[in-house]
Amino acid sequence: MSIASTLIITTTTPMLMTTNEPDPAALRGGMAENEAAALYRLLTWLSPSFPVGAFAYSSGIEWAVEAGDITDAATLRDWLAAMLTDGSGFCDAVFLAQSFRAAMQQDYAGLRQIAELAAAFVPSRERQLETTTQGRAFIEISRAAWNSPGLDAMIAACDGPIVYPIAVGIVSASHGIRLAPSLHAFLHAVVSNWISAGARLIPLGQTDSQRVLADLEPAVAATAARADVAALDDLGSATFWADLASLRHETQYTRLFRS
Repeated sequence: MSIASTLIITTTTPMLMTTNEPDPAALRGGMAENEAAALYRLLTWLSPSFPVGAFAYSSGIEWAVEAGDITDAATLRDWLAAMLTDGSGFCDAVFLAQSFRAAMQQDYAGLRQIAELAAAFVPSRERQLETTTQGRAFIEISRAAWNSPGLDAMIAACDGPIVYPIAVGIVSASHGIRLAPSLHAFLHAVVSNWISAGARLIPLGQTDSQRVLADLEPAVAATAARADVAALDDLGSATFWADLASLRHETQYTRLFRS
């Protein structure tokens, strides 16, 4: 099922208010105004062109390529599948879901605890730099262009560094965009950035890169579904070698990426 077919906005902002009356466009197979707005924002915020600086980071993939663990499309796919389902991809998705729910419930004390845990839940200094820098950029740009009532209160409640998944969670919540498509779009963006880094490092052609993205589609959907129902107690990583890669990247002699 596509993101477009599952989107809905629940905000009470007049422009995007939902009603119980069927929308004529929806009955014709199109999208209602609120669905179109949600899709537009998610596609914008989680597009490679959204200026959060994601292109500058490889999440340790650069070291894995130099070490010979990633050599082609198949090994890149396997490495990313593990990171997605058993590593930082799943954990970040859980943090997104938990911060989204806390923000929607205006549980600001809970939101602060989740934000603090997420900021501490990274294996290396470079990954910390990566996720906090992207989180700060995501907040600043989305607030400047798409500010919404309540977002400032959510940001203040975090009371510290806001990592990337927390930023996506609270911005999506402040706009009333449903959690499920927000999770799916976020994971698609993360995987796309990983593939882009791998394509430049191995290197891979555009067709092979798209094949890797297509192969990971079921894993993205399954990880989003798991994160949607997971609790903070379910957090955990089994990608020890990928975590070591992010640590060893700090002292890599020649580098194209910051992580």
